[in-house]
Amino acid sequence: MTVRMTEAELARDVHAVLEKVRQGVEVVIEQGNRPVAVLKAPQASGRKISDVIAALEAEGASAVIDEDFARDVEDGIKSHREPWHPPSWD
Repeated sequence: MTVRMTEAELARDVHAVLEKVRQGVEVVIEQGNRPVAVLKAPQASGRKISDVIAALEAEGASAVIDEDFARDVEDGIKSHREPWHPPSWD
């Protein structure tokens, strides 16, 4: 479903508009009859962890996540973080 509204309507009740977006409604913001922005929920990527666990169990996997697993994952993420240096737009 798509809803069209003006900038003024968006500004009047941005919380209600965002709730529509959370519910899956695409909101087109218009200035006059010209669209200037589209608000929509991001598409989820990947699989839910519960789906991954269920698939592993269905395949008979016997791996056990130990107490330090979360820390190990976090350490791995931190070790691969680099600052972002976007290009300059001259």
